[in-house]
Amino acid sequence: MVLYGADRLTEGASALARRMNVPEIIIGLTIVAAGTSAPELFVSLVSALKGTPDMAIGNVVGSNTMNAMLIVGCAAMVAPMTISKSTVRKDIPFAVGASVLLPLLALDAFLGRIDGIILLAGFAAFMYYTLSQAKAGKVEQVEAATETMTVNPWVSAFFVVLGLALLVIGSNIFVDSASRVAYALGLSEGVVGLTIVAGGTSLPELATSVVAARKGQSAIAIGNVIGSNVFNILLILGLTATISPMQIQGITMVDLSMMLGSVVLVWLFSRTKYTVERWEGAVLVLGYLIYLSWLLSNV
Repeated sequence: MVLYGADRLTEGASALARRMNVPEIIIGLTIVAAGTSAPELFVSLVSALKGTPDMAIGNVVGSNTMNAMLIVGCAAMVAPMTISKSTVRKDIPFAVGASVLLPLLALDAFLGRIDGIILLAGFAAFMYYTLSQAKAGKVEQVEAATETMTVNPWVSAFFVVLGLALLVIGSNIFVDSASRVAYALGLSEGVVGLTIVAGGTSLPELATSVVAARKGQSAIAIGNVIGSNVFNILLILGLTATISPMQIQGITMVDLSMMLGSVVLVWLFSRTKYTVERWEGAVLVLGYLIYLSWLLSNV
């Protein structure tokens, strides 16, 4: 329900944007990027509102680590990924900055409304920069990950409403079920968020990036991951903390450091000939599997 809802929401919003003559690149940078992050947003928000903040934060931290290591790694193993200079010099550093900001705000083991507003301000700066670059023609023209089609505006609006409804209902079921799994297996909500929930909500990014890599569309594959990581930290945790301040207990500095280290590693690999080779992808995947094994062995 969560994944199908995100797909319908993105499809409907993209169709409406096209009818209003919004440029394809803007749709890709905003609606499609937000669409692949919609599962994380709704699951994290519902988790915080239901009093399970560790699952909300674990979902974002786990998703970002999985995005940078497993998804980029798998995509690079399918086909070496060519990274543009602008992505290496401007976009990835923004993701690194967001990954540094979160641990700094979490030093007191609490994400309050002020922290949330700081994160949202960072997101606003990111969107302003990205859209101004697109307007100036400095961002690669990337096709949105939705089909170009002529759809009746009422059908598009119905898809938006249907997608939102499925996201809300599916997220409630997802969080309740994950909480029961945690209780039944004796796992903390933080560990469930870092593993089961993060894996489930990262499926759109995994599918999009691997398919894009197979088609030789490296810009979509890496842009999807980097954009999602920035959205997850700045928008999702910013919005969640602003609505419902969160006490952090089950997420450790090791988890936050792993999230930061993973995006830094992708950045370093990208700087070598502006390509992430197959062996570098294998290193990323291996690193993620080692981290996952360590995480589960310390339950």
